[in-house]
Amino acid sequence: MGGLSIWHWLIVLVIVMLVFGTKKLRNIGSDLGGAVKGFKEGVKDGAATDKPVEPAQHVGQTIDVKPEEKSKV
Repeated sequence: MGGLSIWHWLIVLVIVMLVFGTKKLRNIGSDLGGAVKGFKEGVKDGAATDKPVEPAQHVGQTIDVKPEEKSKV
């Protein structure tokens, strides 16, 4: 009762092929492969072009970090 045998997976595969058809499954596979390839290229390009962000320097300017209470009119 622990897991599914190879026969269970084959039956599930046959049912999925009957429901969706082989053409649609092939299109889904190629779309998924293209998306993964595009993601990998994006990560590779992003890592090469990223520069460390330097903190902004505010000379002579005070930045208030406490929220101000708004008075109701």
